[in-house]
Amino acid sequence: MGTFKAIRIDKADKGTTATLTQFDEAELMDGDVTVKVEWSALNYKDGLALTGKAPVVRRFPMIAGIDFAGTVEQSSHPAWKPGDAVICTGWGMGETHLGAYAEKARVKGDWLVGLPQGLSARDAMAIGTAGFTAMLAVLALEKHGLTPASGPVVVTGAAGGVGSVAIAVLARLGYHVIASTGRLAEGDYLKSLGAAEIIDRNELSAPAKPLGKERWAGGIDSVGSHTLANLLAMTRYGGAIAACGLAAGMDLPSSVAPFILRGVCLLGIDSVMCPLPARKAAWQRLAADLDRGKLSEITHEIELDQVASLGPQILAGQVRGRTVVRIS
Repeated sequence: MGTFKAIRIDKADKGTTATLTQFDEAELMDGDVTVKVEWSALNYKDGLALTGKAPVVRRFPMIAGIDFAGTVEQSSHPAWKPGDAVICTGWGMGETHLGAYAEKARVKGDWLVGLPQGLSARDAMAIGTAGFTAMLAVLALEKHGLTPASGPVVVTGAAGGVGSVAIAVLARLGYHVIASTGRLAEGDYLKSLGAAEIIDRNELSAPAKPLGKERWAGGIDSVGSHTLANLLAMTRYGGAIAACGLAAGMDLPSSVAPFILRGVCLLGIDSVMCPLPARKAAWQRLAADLDRGKLSEITHEIELDQVASLGPQILAGQVRGRTVVRIS
C-alpha cells in the first residue's frame, strides 16, 4: 500500500474545498477491481462537484471525477484480469464512491466496460460521460423509430460536450442537424462538426406555448426548463425528444398538448445507472459512428492539477467540446 495523487473534496465552513493532494491507497473503498487510471474527463457534473454549486458529493472526503479509462492492476472479478483496458462511467463515482481524478481507483467489476477495439484510453475519455450520454440519446431516438428521412433533429447546448458529440454522430448518420447555442461565435465550429443550421438559444428560452410550429422530428436536450418545453411544443407529429440534462433548471414548464395532440414522446436518458448491455451497445456504436477526426476537433487536454480551476468555467458554459484530463 502507498499513496497516489488525487483531487480530494472536503467539507468546509462555507461549502467545500477541492485540492490536489496525496491519498492513501488503504482508504480506497470496497471493490473487486483496482485500476491504474490513465485518463479522465471534465463533465458538467464534475464542475458542480468541484465548485460545490450543487450537492453532488454525498460523502466526505471524496475523490472527484465521474469517469475514467485505465488498466486493471488487480482483480478478483471473473470478467477482468491485470492488463485489461477498461472504461468506467457513472455508478456514483465522484458522488458516493471515490472517483476518477486519481492515479488509482477501486470499483466493482460489474461497473466496467472493456475498451472497444479501435479506441485508445484517451479517445474513450475524449468521449467520456458526455459523449456516452449523447450516444444513449441517439440510440433512444432510433428505438423510437427516428431516421434521417423523418426530418431535422435539434441539439441544444450544442457547443458543450454532449452537444458536440451528438452533432458529430447525428451528422455522420445522415441527419439534418439544427444546433441551438448561446455562443453564436461558435458557428463555424458547430458547422465543422456537421450542423446544417445554427439557431440562437434565445429562440427557445422564453416560456413555451402549449403548441408551436412543427420544426423538427426529434432532438437531444441537455438544457431542460423552458428550452425543453419549447422543443416539445415544436416537435412534429409522432416525434421524440431525448432529455439528458438540466443546465437551465430541473423544471419543465410545459403542458400535455404535445403528448396528446401530436403523439410526441419525451425520452429520459440516464447515464449513471444505465444497465451493462446498453453501456456496451453505446460504446460499440461510438467506436463505429464517431469520426476520430471530429473527436480530435472537439477535444483539448489538461493535466490533473488544472482540473479544479476549470470547474467554474464549465458551469458558465465557457468550455467548448470535450476536455480530457491526463492522470498518468
